[in-house]
Amino acid sequence: MTAFNFSTTGSEVVAALADRVTGKTFAKKPLVVITGASHGGLGAHTALCLAAANPAEIILLGRSEEKVSPVMKEISSISPSTIVRFIKIDLLSCASVRAAAAEINASVSKIDVLINNAGIMGVKFSLTPENVESQLGANHIGHFLLTNLLIPKLEASGDSARIVNVSSAMYQLSPVIFDNYNFSDGKTYNAWEAYGQSKTANILFAVALAEKLEKKGIKSYSLHPGVIHTAGLSEVDQEEWPIVGALFESKKLEMPKEKTIGQGCATTLAAALDPTLDDHSGSFLNDCNPKNVLDYASDVVNANKLWNFSEAIVGEEFRY
Repeated sequence: MTAFNFSTTGSEVVAALADRVTGKTFAKKPLVVITGASHGGLGAHTALCLAAANPAEIILLGRSEEKVSPVMKEISSISPSTIVRFIKIDLLSCASVRAAAAEINASVSKIDVLINNAGIMGVKFSLTPENVESQLGANHIGHFLLTNLLIPKLEASGDSARIVNVSSAMYQLSPVIFDNYNFSDGKTYNAWEAYGQSKTANILFAVALAEKLEKKGIKSYSLHPGVIHTAGLSEVDQEEWPIVGALFESKKLEMPKEKTIGQGCATTLAAALDPTLDDHSGSFLNDCNPKNVLDYASDVVNANKLWNFSEAIVGEEFRY
């Protein structure tokens, strides 16, 4: 649908859509919030590509300021006029998410783009303070809470605001297992099925947001960035690597193709900026274009079930 494809880089997307960032399109420069922006990772490269078009402000969220500081310096070097800030967040902890959201809400009047990029993958079994398997907790629950707490600032942006959930083609490894999302408290734990469950949740969350926020003009998307070995995800349990290939084979799935980090952030940036996607809110994007997903990841009933499930975990209802 768009002119972008598998080979497109993030820099090329921003160059083609620079008017969306410089303020020429909406008479304003956007404020962008990105989770997971450690040096060398996908979120960092996304921010650096955006900086080339001089946005008003980029807020980088992460667990370690030390890992994000080099990215902030590089953004300032690329675009001295762009305000760049770090806010500490641990997406495994709802308390930390609430503190980060409160700090953001107190310091900005609006948010134009929220990019939920942070994630962990293939880790050993553990539970969050809310007793949720860690990959589902960090990859979905933390972002669910953060996003909803920031909705008023996104709404203040007008009908150009976008929410971008970085998912993965590995969602195909598992639906959300509502009746056993903790894998019998780890007894039946498979790191890749757990990761797949969390990535399915990212897609369903975008579906739910699109439906619930349509009247507010806020659009949402999920996406597969590509397989990027420098994506900055938390350390994969090395014992798990041999399992993932066998799991894809057993499910008769095609392994996603590898991309460079420059190509890897292209779809994220298309989701954030491309006006040709305006009529596709709620879509899953691959190679910068909408792509159909398995029924369990696109079903509105599942999306609403996940919403209610997530509200119960964070202990707060969000109605729009």
